[in-house]
Amino acid sequence: MPDSTPHVIVAINPAAATGQRGVVGARVADALRAAGFRVSELRENSAVELRAAVERELASRPTACIVVGGDGLVSLVLGLLVGTGIPLGIVPAGTGNDLARGLGLPLSAEAATRLLVTILRDTGRSVGRLIDTVETEGVEGCGTYVGALSAGLDAQVNARTNRMTFPRGRARYVIAVAVEFLRMRPRHYLLTIDGVDRHTDALLVTVANNGMIGGGMNITPDAQLDDGLLDVFIVHRATRLRFIRLFPKVFSGAHSGVPEVEIVRAREVRVASEGLVGYADGERMGSLPLSVRVAPSSLRVLV
Repeated sequence: MPDSTPHVIVAINPAAATGQRGVVGARVADALRAAGFRVSELRENSAVELRAAVERELASRPTACIVVGGDGLVSLVLGLLVGTGIPLGIVPAGTGNDLARGLGLPLSAEAATRLLVTILRDTGRSVGRLIDTVETEGVEGCGTYVGALSAGLDAQVNARTNRMTFPRGRARYVIAVAVEFLRMRPRHYLLTIDGVDRHTDALLVTVANNGMIGGGMNITPDAQLDDGLLDVFIVHRATRLRFIRLFPKVFSGAHSGVPEVEIVRAREVRVASEGLVGYADGERMGSLPLSVRVAPSSLRVLV
């Protein structure tokens, strides 16, 4: 007879598979086993191998897929989960953990694990919140993200952040901003927002589904993960001194009322600018132009 024990995948970030963060993954798996679940604990040497392992396990239609990591690991499995109805659970163990922040999840791994065990034990697969995801298409192919696409100074910051190994968390992002700030200049963009073309010179262009980026920067304070809309965040031409004064406001969301900042809501956006690359949730999406469209209620998350 087939095993009727509820089956849960636990995918552990390859960068966190050893050391203290590797211990977190083992504790999550142990807590789920103690709650009566059959657990597939996935630890691989690379992101490519981990994604392939998750894909194999999803064929068995598990009760949930739990990721122990940050936004990069969510991005890794996102395309495999969208549209399946299999819910995503998050135990924050990454650098930014912005999706966890946007969902209002505990940022403590221990508290997040307790919450997931409670939700799964009491209600199973049918519970959770349906949120939107975002589909991208460009010359380098298609992609999916759930947080925010950066295409400008913010994308250059993402690229630099990915190359840095120290420090961790928000401090690394802030340092990357400082370095790229010294090189910043406005870029010319052609933005097509719900079919209407707009030419603008801007320092930053971000197409956000979640309001949080960079470990807690609240760039689009009114963004909702389940409203079927994208928030297009534009920082128009500004001097370096003005930008320095604006930057601290991003953490609280107080920047949304200043003249250089514009936030436009849309369902579909095309971002074009010569020589730039788009990054979403810290991962490369490809060279511009990129077309971006919201996919409403396409991912179930355990909250």
